[in-house]
Amino acid sequence: MKLMAKTRNIGISAHIDSGKTTLTERILYYCGEIHKIEDVRGGGDGAKMDHMELEKEKGITITSAATTVWWRGFEGKGTTFASGVEKDTRVNIIDTPGHVDFTVEVERSLRVLDGAILVLCSVSGVQSQSITVDRQMKRYRVPRLAFMNKMDRMGANPFKGRDALREKLGHNAVLMQIPIVAEDQFNGVVDLITKKAYYFDGDNGETVRIEDCPAELVDQMEECRSEMIDAVAEFDDEVMENYLEGNEPSEEDLHKCIKAGVNSLELTPVFMGSAFKNKGVQPLLEAVTRYLPSPLECEKPNAVRDTKEGDVKINLEPDPAANLVMMAFKITDEQFGQLTYTRIYQGTLNKGDTVYNTRTKKKTRIGRIVRMMSNDRANIDEAHAGDIIALVGIDCASGDTFVGNDEDLDISCEGIHVPIPVIELSINVKDKAEQAKLSKGLQRFMKEDPTFHVFTDEESGETRIAGMGELHLEIYVERLKREYGCNPEVGAPQVNYRETITTETPFDYTHKKQTGGSGQFGQVVGTLRPLTNDEKDSEDQVFKFHNQIKGGSIPNEFIGACEKGFEDVMDNGPLAAFPVINCEVFLQDGKYHDVDSSDMAFRIAARQAMRKAIKNANPAILEPFMKVEVTTPDEYQGTVIGDLSSRRGLIQGSETDPNGEVIINAEVPLSEMFGYSNDLRSFSAGKASYTMEFARYAEAPSNIAEAVMKERAEKLANDD
Repeated sequence: MKLMAKTRNIGISAHIDSGKTTLTERILYYCGEIHKIEDVRGGGDGAKMDHMELEKEKGITITSAATTVWWRGFEGKGTTFASGVEKDTRVNIIDTPGHVDFTVEVERSLRVLDGAILVLCSVSGVQSQSITVDRQMKRYRVPRLAFMNKMDRMGANPFKGRDALREKLGHNAVLMQIPIVAEDQFNGVVDLITKKAYYFDGDNGETVRIEDCPAELVDQMEECRSEMIDAVAEFDDEVMENYLEGNEPSEEDLHKCIKAGVNSLELTPVFMGSAFKNKGVQPLLEAVTRYLPSPLECEKPNAVRDTKEGDVKINLEPDPAANLVMMAFKITDEQFGQLTYTRIYQGTLNKGDTVYNTRTKKKTRIGRIVRMMSNDRANIDEAHAGDIIALVGIDCASGDTFVGNDEDLDISCEGIHVPIPVIELSINVKDKAEQAKLSKGLQRFMKEDPTFHVFTDEESGETRIAGMGELHLEIYVERLKREYGCNPEVGAPQVNYRETITTETPFDYTHKKQTGGSGQFGQVVGTLRPLTNDEKDSEDQVFKFHNQIKGGSIPNEFIGACEKGFEDVMDNGPLAAFPVINCEVFLQDGKYHDVDSSDMAFRIAARQAMRKAIKNANPAILEPFMKVEVTTPDEYQGTVIGDLSSRRGLIQGSETDPNGEVIINAEVPLSEMFGYSNDLRSFSAGKASYTMEFARYAEAPSNIAEAVMKERAEKLANDD
């Protein structure tokens, strides 16, 4: 329990190129895990956490990486580390990708973490992917700190960044520090709790020098400190009462209030620095150990117990003596077998133990447990509740739950949200000898990444891959070449269109078949209606089923068959055989026969009723719209906006950052965005950049819908 109290499981997440990996590299250095700092781009061996060759080449994080460090605090006056193991805190860190194409890496990391650092560029503030990451943190109720990075950059403004956190993300963001000068003169911070100035000396900022606040900053410091106390004191009634009576809170009182606010998800403390220039990282580490929860303090994770009465939620206790429950949240296939990243929620795991997979109901012996250090690993003999470790050589899928005895096989940890793919392309190899390599690689990638789909087109027989974007699929094609030695031919990207209904329609269908002896009989009556905008979830294919049967007109044992029958039709819409989304079925009445009714009869009845109802509900083609954020010099603003508009883009707005660059936000159909990177580079002389992520499905204009249906019909005819 003592070790668990001194453990922090944190993630580092942000918009692409905000400095997450650079920050992690400095944390490793200041904790003594590495002895040389490497940069993300250019020269050397690359950052420790970006261990894939593709990551080093492209300068981006593609896959999340886990590591463990020990933070021993700092004491200023030339002392890097404090003495005494009492201050030792074990920090398990997961560095996640920033590019939206690899968003599932962020999802599954946040699912198992107890806290997070939201990194923002102090120049750009809250960007498009910052919003996505924040939504993911809220989904899993992860307490977080904010770190304003790149304070040495021209236009750096932590006050603007704080305001953006409040206005764009709805955070109760409160500064914990103010800068000692900013931009190219940035050389330290003033802590608003201690009123002390922190400077970072030495070749790599490893020595923290603590002095009094510079005289010219005292007034600003006192003003910001007063605002900070006003904001945090409300998280402790006694502190607030004393403060209202004119008694200033002590340092310990403030720490207590801030921790309470962070853990309630109602406060986001804001820190600042420049990871690249080695400034401000150590105080952030201190804040991680002070304010983010340990496995004992965090909100208890839920699991689901399958009972005869249905699923029942249970809280998992972070107790090493309890029955073992752990979840595999990420898997990678390696030369010597599968590596399974695992979070232990309760109990103790020992090397040689036998555990049970609650999905497969099979038992597995644990042969090797390792603690990860990016791509390196250290063997350990046991791990306890609160640990994030990896298992070597076991066979399972991402999201599987393991328990310590077969009495708990009805338990499963709550799953990970997986976004739907929005783009697909065909892939094949000419040489049959390479077919086995291709198949092996695709099966591995699909097992590792739940957003990467592989399937065979039923009409054409060609192999197709689907994913979150062009870069996502491009990376996997490149990995096939490098890791499996095959040279696949790739077809043009294809958009994953969807179909939906636009009007409410009733249905009444009777399935009746008599063939001698027992026949088939089932009648279903109800209503099919489109979901309203408020009910739609832009990230999921939505189908809702409502059982409104009263009086036993359809017995309960056939209701499940009816639901399956309705769902059967959702995969192929009537217009162009695309999946149907955003509709709900109300089963309101029906009839059954004592002898002839069966699951199959009602499933067929529901299937036929759904087919007819969709055709009568004015079906429509939906196309995916992407949220696009373009950053461009002012001179190209008009060209960028004009180009986006020509792509049927909906301009949401624009703003100018402190560097004079314009940030343009728009929603653009995915079908119009292929090749945009080259076009943008061409007409902006390489000075503009953009990010893109899935926003929503929207009804396609009639001319686009007609073209899509015609192309689809021709394809199906040719395949026949």
